[in-house]
Amino acid sequence: MKKRYQIDQQRAVQEFRQLAREENPNLQMIVPMTEVVGLLQEGVGHLMREAGLALMNLVMEEEVRHLAGERHQQHPERRAHRWGKESGYCVVDGQKVPIARTRLRTPENREQRLGSYEMFQRSGPMEHAVWDKLMRGLSTRNYGAVVKDFREAYGVEKSAVSNNFIASSREKLQELMERPLGELRLCAVLIDGTPFRDRQMIVALGINVDGRKTVLGLREGATENATVVGELLGDLAARGLDFSVPRLYVLDGGKALAAAVRRHAGEAAMIQRCQVHKRRNVVDHLSEEHKRAVKKKLQNAYAMTEYADAKRALERLHRELMELNPSAARSLEEGMEETLTVHRLRMPAQLRRTLASTNVIESAFSIVETVCRNVKRWRAGDHIERWVGSGLLVAERQFRKVQGYREIPSLLTALANAVSKKTVVEEAKVA
Repeated sequence: MKKRYQIDQQRAVQEFRQLAREENPNLQMIVPMTEVVGLLQEGVGHLMREAGLALMNLVMEEEVRHLAGERHQQHPERRAHRWGKESGYCVVDGQKVPIARTRLRTPENREQRLGSYEMFQRSGPMEHAVWDKLMRGLSTRNYGAVVKDFREAYGVEKSAVSNNFIASSREKLQELMERPLGELRLCAVLIDGTPFRDRQMIVALGINVDGRKTVLGLREGATENATVVGELLGDLAARGLDFSVPRLYVLDGGKALAAAVRRHAGEAAMIQRCQVHKRRNVVDHLSEEHKRAVKKKLQNAYAMTEYADAKRALERLHRELMELNPSAARSLEEGMEETLTVHRLRMPAQLRRTLASTNVIESAFSIVETVCRNVKRWRAGDHIERWVGSGLLVAERQFRKVQGYREIPSLLTALANAVSKKTVVEEAKVA
C-alpha cells in the first residue's frame, strides 16, 4: 500500500501534466548578454547547465503562480498560498544539484507539493545514469570526480553511487527475469553454465528465426544440477516459451542440462552437445605429448560435412583412445551422438559452425567478466546475480545476428522433419 506522501507526489505530478496539456502556458527566460559571456568563460557546457537550472526555477514559479496566483493580488480560485522558500535539489546527469523551491500551504494547512519539483527530483534517471556509467567501466570511487559538473553537486560519493546502482541493477534484473517470451519465435536455445567466483551461473539465450539473439534468463547455483536447470526452464515456460515447438537446444557437456531439457521439451527437443566442451573434456584426460594430435583429429571430424563421415572419424578416434587412454575414450563416447546433431540435420556449413557449440554464450560471458572487473569484494545475497544480469544486458546491446542466419529456414525444415520422424518411430514402437 502506498503511503500518503507517495499519493500526494503522484497527484501533484498528474496535475502538473494536466496544466501543461490544457493551459500550455508560455515561458520566457531573459538572460543579460554580460551574464551569458561570463558563463561562457567556463565553456558552453557550463552555460547550458546554468541555463537549465534557471529554466527549472522558471517552470516551478509558473506552477506556483497557477496554484497561488500572482503575488499581492486577490485570486478567488487560489488553491494554496505561499509559505516561504526551502532548499531542495534536482537530479541532473546522475548528480544532485541544490535548488530552491517555493513552499505552498493549502487552506487545510497541508503541504501542497509541486509536480514540477517532484519530476525534477525523480531518482530513476539518476539510478539509470549511475548504472550506465558503471557498466562502461567507471568505478564508484572515481564516479564523483568524473561526472561532477556543478560545483555544488552532491550525491556522487562512493556510498551514494553504490546505493543508486543497487536500486537500478535490481530493477533491470527484475525486468530481465520477467520478460514475456510468448512472442519470440525461437529456432534455437543455448544453455550454458560458467563458474563465477564461487557460484555457477547458468544462462539461457535464444536465437530468433531472423537470427537475432535474446537473453532469456539466468539462475545461480552451486553446480549445474538438474534442480537449478529445471527451475530455469520452468521459469521460461511460465513466461510463455512453448516447449512443444521443434527447436534445437545447444548445451554444454553437463548431463543435467540434457535431462532437464528432455523433461520439458520431450520429442520436440533436438539436443546438440557443445563440440568445444567435448573436445576440451577429452583432451584434458591426455598427457601433453598427445593433446595436440587428438585435438586436431577431433577438429577434423567435426569439420566434416556428412554425418556418416564425421561419425566414422569419431569412432575411429575412440578405438585409438581405448589403447592410449581409456578415460579419454569414455569421455568421447559419452554423448558422442548428440555432438553430431547439427550434422544429422544436414545444416549448411556456416550455420552449423555457429550452432555446434555454445560459443555465443561464451562471448557474452566474456563481456560480463569485463563489466565486473571493478568489483573488488563480492557479498552475499543478490550481488553476483545483479552484476551478471547487468553484464548480460550490456552484452545484449552489442549482439548482432548470428553467422549463417540466412540459412535458418533450412534448419526449421530439418527440425520439423526430424521431429515428425521421431513421432512416427515412437508410434510404431507402441503399436
